[in-house]
Order: sequence, then structure tokens, then C-alpha cells
Amino acid sequence: MTLRTDESRDEFSGGRPTPSPVPRPEGEEERLRRLWRLPRGIALLTAVNNTKVGVWYIGTALLFFLIAGLLALVMRLQLAVPDNDLLDHNTYNQFFTVHGTGMMFLFAVPIVEAIGVYLLPSFLAARDLPFPRLSAFAFWAYFFGGIAFFCSLIFGAAPDGGWFMYPPLTSYEHSPGINADFWLLGIGFIEISAIAGAIEIVVGILRTRPPGMTLDKLPVYAWSMLVMAGMIIFAFPAVIVATALLEIERAFHWPFFIADKGGDPLLWQHLFWFFGHPEVYIIFLPAAGLVSMMVPTLARRPLIGHDFVVLALVGTGFFSFGLWVHHMFATGIPSLSLSFFSAASMAVAVPSGIQVFAWIATLGAGRVQWTVATRFLFGFLFIFVLGGLTGVMVAVVPFDWQAHDSYFIVAHLHYVLIGGMVFPVFAGLYHWWPTLNGRLLSERLGNWAFWLMFIGFNVAFFPMHISGLLGMPRRVYTYPGDLGWNLLNMVSTVGAFVLALGVLLVLVDMARSALGWGEKASDNPWNAGTLEWLPNELYAVRSIPHVTSLYPLWDNPDLPREVREGAHFLPGAPTDRRETIVTSPIEAKPQYLMPLPGPHWAPFLAGLFTAAHFICLTLKFYYFSLVPAVLAVGLVIWWLWGLDKGADHPPQDVGGGWRVPVYVQGPKNHSWWGMVVLLLVDGTAFACLVFTYLFLWTVSPDVWPTDEDGLPALPWLAGGLALWGLAALAIGWARSAVDHNQHGRVRLGLIMAWAAMVGGILLDATAQMQSGLVGADSAYGAIAYMLVAWQGFHVAVMTLMLGYTLARSAAGLLHSERRVTFDNTMLMGWYSAAQGGTALLLLHLFPRLAI
Repeated sequence: MTLRTDESRDEFSGGRPTPSPVPRPEGEEERLRRLWRLPRGIALLTAVNNTKVGVWYIGTALLFFLIAGLLALVMRLQLAVPDNDLLDHNTYNQFFTVHGTGMMFLFAVPIVEAIGVYLLPSFLAARDLPFPRLSAFAFWAYFFGGIAFFCSLIFGAAPDGGWFMYPPLTSYEHSPGINADFWLLGIGFIEISAIAGAIEIVVGILRTRPPGMTLDKLPVYAWSMLVMAGMIIFAFPAVIVATALLEIERAFHWPFFIADKGGDPLLWQHLFWFFGHPEVYIIFLPAAGLVSMMVPTLARRPLIGHDFVVLALVGTGFFSFGLWVHHMFATGIPSLSLSFFSAASMAVAVPSGIQVFAWIATLGAGRVQWTVATRFLFGFLFIFVLGGLTGVMVAVVPFDWQAHDSYFIVAHLHYVLIGGMVFPVFAGLYHWWPTLNGRLLSERLGNWAFWLMFIGFNVAFFPMHISGLLGMPRRVYTYPGDLGWNLLNMVSTVGAFVLALGVLLVLVDMARSALGWGEKASDNPWNAGTLEWLPNELYAVRSIPHVTSLYPLWDNPDLPREVREGAHFLPGAPTDRRETIVTSPIEAKPQYLMPLPGPHWAPFLAGLFTAAHFICLTLKFYYFSLVPAVLAVGLVIWWLWGLDKGADHPPQDVGGGWRVPVYVQGPKNHSWWGMVVLLLVDGTAFACLVFTYLFLWTVSPDVWPTDEDGLPALPWLAGGLALWGLAALAIGWARSAVDHNQHGRVRLGLIMAWAAMVGGILLDATAQMQSGLVGADSAYGAIAYMLVAWQGFHVAVMTLMLGYTLARSAAGLLHSERRVTFDNTMLMGWYSAAQGGTALLLLHLFPRLAI
């Protein structure tokens, strides 16, 4: 990277210098449109533009919201009167499970990620997020997986164990069909899609900010998405591990949760709620970020307490990981734990309160624009505060013991989730809709929709507090008529339909606008101060602005014209392809020009075949499932092969005196950052397995070996450590060979690493089998083989990555100046070796220490 000091600069009115000279060459905008245009016809499915994928993502999430909402209406009809037989208990259980699962896993989390995919590049004035094809793959995997999940209702195969799927109710003994498998495999698979989205968001926020947007100038919404993505990285692996353990127990009878064989159903609750409680904040924080962006605009003044709001977001994310036992107060855990988690549950109200007070203060100090979005925001504040107050109530252990598993909890849950997320999202729909098609949604229909939703919501859910305190348990499909709940349930049902009518009006309004009706919006209809209202085309902004404040459009009203005329960074397309600027993570200084991939069939097809693989597993077609799995892997390799082009262009001027390379490697490269984030996910999953091992030992030490005769001999440990160490050394040897372009040595090193890893995993498995250990006999056998299987999975991944790297080396696409592919393989290889050695030490030494 070179900073030039002789760059000529043009000056706009006011005498202020801009990064690039104007006017720009003729034909520049036509070239940008050509490079970023969408495919036509059926090829539109190959599009990877964030503006298209984000809209598909949001639309699909809203579709799943509607389906799950319709199930809720049928359930409310069932509960409207006592002794109703509209639904039998089995069908009700399926509706109840699919409703909860759909809302939590297929609407709430996906839509906040979808909004991020659509809006984040605009907030950052980036041309796109750094991994467009990964975004497209995540969407298609989510789309096909979600459709298959809801279709299970049609065939009577929908899961019926509740969205929490507590064992032993969901074990193979009590749920012998495939209903539970649809949940376990379907949700685990969809969570992988969520993690892919989180990686995209983290790298996108930290590396594609505009020059000058240092962390203190980062919009609150981007902070909220960054915290949310971090929470996904550390929370979602827990549920993936939990679903994998339960599915393996169901398929192979390895007893992780069966008490008779040393397992414990509470293990599921620990893993599930370690994910489940942060998920509430994973849903809430992005919504809070949207609120923090809308409030200043609608109040026409900067957000009061901006820095405290950011600290509150980070604090909420931190506290949320200490609250999972909040859901387990009634399970008989020790009093000391109860006290700690009760205090932590109350403490999380502090950062939430800081945000609420900041919003109220900003609205109070400003001149409020009364739009539909404003009304939804006030509705959100009212409902969310009520939900927060009942949250403090259930954080008090004696109260929780009384209200646990009653309709009071149902009311609290919906006040927090609908109030905390759905109302802000609907406010956002009205606020940012003009960025979609340049038209405003109807204020008249919007006002009707808001009041119907607000009144309907409170009529539906407030009575549930009372019915819960009167003793109505949750998860019942009917009730006798002499318990005093009849009127309350009828009122709730009427309220639910009023709420649904409000949602229907919003959909009608959106359809009107999509069909071309409705008032045309100006470029910045609400006079906002942030970058998403810059003039945008398919290629996003014509030039990436230099940012000097939190509200650049307020501080420089001429900025939209400057950006549109190409007076800022990256005017045009210097390398004649899609590209954006990568900046440093702290100071946001230009580091290199990132080429972005264009449309490709692989993300769509890989998503389809990945879903097909998991559906085959659900239906027990184990061997046939290999076909779509191989096709999906092949398609991913296909889309990757054309990337990592190396420095195929000389350094380019991007404006402001910055001349940057078009390719970097090592820690500056965005792909390196993506791999590091992925390894954090991987490490969290491994930590969950280690927790499982230690937890099962604490509850059932009697099934652990009582002497060394039941353990593999120590030479097996020494052999395994030697092989994993050899693998790490071989990768390091290959690395030095890459530095010196010694291609033969590179290939030999990679082959040696692969052989050592395969040898290591074979040695691990053989050692356990030689000791006579059987996975289905005890929880000890189950978790020991699970740890071995986890290493086996990594060896399979490394087989693919090493094979891919070898193929690129053989094709002449790998050398010292073009080595991003190798660096990613190296990181995963070293991680796998370190994890393999750690697992070996745990398996061989811990039982000896515990004897």
C-alpha cells in the first residue's frame, strides 16, 4: 500500500477537498451497471447481489412468519372454549412445536440476519458484503430447509416434542417415529446457515467500512449486528452439538440423556439453554440497533448517550451468556447457583434500561416526526418495558417456582419477543421501504395496521398473565370448563385475530407498493443523517464516501451529490469487475481492493443438495444421502475454484491519495478473517463436547472406568500425540516450502499431514475399541466415541481441504504470492491437530486422574 501525496483533488462548493477529482470519465456509470447487473429469466436464481438476496431472505422469513402465525391462530381457536375437539392432542402438539420452532428458528433469527444482508452494505457504503456467494448459499439452504420443515406437517411427520425438544420425551423410546428427527436434523442444518451469515456479518462490518469510519463512528445498528453475530458464533454451536448428540442417541442408542446408562436429561437443558437464552438477545439486539437508527431520524437530533448505548449492547451480549440456568430454576439445581443466576438475570435489565432511557430522552429532546414507524416505536417501548418487568419478576426464584410452566411465562415470552423484535421490524419496514423501490408505504393503512396490531397484541397476551397466575399450565391442548379460564381464553383468541388483521393490512400495503402504487419517495424522505440514504444503484454507491462523523449526511448536506458524481473513494471499476475497498479494522484506512464474485449457479444448487442430504438422513436413507452430499461439496469447490486469483492487476488508485493492491495474503486478507471466525465456532463446539464429557462424569462417575484395565494403554496416547504433532509439523514444513516456491515439497508436506491425521484418527478409534469400550453401553462409551467421531469429522474436512489445495498446486495456482487457499488450509490443519491432541489428553488422562 502506498500513500501518494501528489494526488490532484477537486473542490466542491465550500472549499472543502474531496478524495477524487471530478467530473469522472464518460461511460463510467454504464460500466458499473454492466458489471453489477442482475441475471435475467431463470438465471436470476444465480444472483448474489446483497440487494437481491437480502430481499429474498426477508420475503422468505416473512412467509415463514405467516405460516407459523396461521398455526397460532388455529391453536387459539382450539383453546377459545373448554373441551374443544377442533384439534386432537397429537395434531396440537405438532402445531405447537412447528409454531414455536418456526417463529424462533425460521423467522426471528433469519429475518434479523436478512435485514443485515440487505441494509448493512448501505450503512457502510460498501458495494457488497465480502462473501456474496456464501450469503446466497446461506439463503438457499435456509429456504429449502424451511420449506421441507413446514411440509412435514402435510405428511403428519412434523415434530411434536415442543420447540425445546426435551429428552427423554424426544428419545427413541418415547418418540420412535421420524417426527423428532425432522426437528433435530432440520434445525441443526438451518443453524449452520445462520452461522454462515454471522461470519459474513462480522467480516463485513470489520473490514468493509468506508475510509474514515473508525469504530467510534460506526453506526449503532452495525454495533448491534456485530454483537449479535458474535453471540451466534459462541451460542449456536451449543445447540448444534445438542441436536447432534440427541440424533446420535436416537440413531445408534448412545445414551447421552438416558439416566439408566449414566446419561442425564439435564445435559440437554444446559446445552439448549446456553444457546436458547442468548438467542432472545440475538433477536432483540439487532432490533434495538434498528430502533437506535430510527429514533434520531424521527426525533431530528443525534442519539443521546450514543457511547452508553454501544456499551449497553456489548454488556447485554456479555450478560446473556450467564443466564442460561435462568430457565432451569425448577430443576433442582443447587441454591448457590440459583442465587448467582437470579442476580445475573436481574443485572441484564440494566443495559436494556440504558437503551430505553436513551431512546426516550432522544425523543423527548427532539422534534418528533409522527410517521407510522414512530407509532410502531412507541408501541415497542410500551410492550417491551412490560415484558422486561415480567422478566425481572421471573428472575426472582420464588416467583419463578410459582409461575414456571404456566401461561404467565407464555405471556412474558411473547411480550419480550413480539414487543422487542416484531414491532421494531415492522417500524423498519415502513422506515426503510423506500430504499427498496423508491415508494412510501401508505401512512393511512399503516396507522390502521399499527393500532390493530397494538390493541390486538395486548388483548391477546395480557390476559395470559392472569390465566397463568390462576394456574393454567402451558402446552395443554384443552382444559375443563370449571377452572375460571374460559373468558380469559376467549378474549385472548379474539385479540389474536385482531392482531392478525393488522399484519394482513401491512401485507396488503406492501403488495400495493410492489405493484407500483403508492407515493413516490424523495432520495431521503425522513431527512436521515446516515449513509443508507445516499443515492444507490445496483452497484450501490458510485463512490464510497469519506466519513468524518456519526451523521455524515447532516454534517455535509452536499455529500449525496459528491458521492453520486464520483468525488469520493473508488469511483468506477478500476479492474473492470465487481469490487469494494477493504479497510483496516480499527482506523478504517484503505488496505486493498477486494474483487467480489458475481452470479453463479453453485450457491443455489449447493443449497438445494445440502437440504436434500439432510432430508435423506431424516428419512433414514443413509447411503443415498451420500449422493446429494457429494454433489453439494462438488458445487462448493466449483464456486471456489475461480476465486483466489492472486495479484492479477497492478495496485490501483482508489482516491484520497491511496494506491492499494488488488490482492493481499495473511492476516490482512478477508478470507483469513473468515477462517478465524469459523475456527471460533469450531472451538466453541469442541468446548461444548468437553463440557458434556465432564458433566456426564459429575452426574454418573460410576459408569467411568474404575481401574486402568478399562482404559487404553498409555502407548496409544503417545502414538496418537506423535501423529497429531507430525501432522502439525508437516503443515509447517509445507508452509516454509510455499514461501520459497518449492512446489514438490509443498505437496509432500500436505500428503504427509493428511497421512498423519488419518493415522491419528485410526489410532484413536482402535485404542478405544481395543479396551472393549462399546458406545451404546454407557454414557462414558457414548461421549468417548463422540469425541473420536468429532476428530474423524475434522479429518474428513481436512481430506477435502488438503485435496483441494493439492489440486490447485498441481494446476499452478499456488505459490508464494498467491497463497490464500493454502493459508486457510494451514489454519484449519493446525487447529485440527491441536484439537486432536487435546481430545486425546482428555480421553486418556482424565479417567486416570479420576480413578
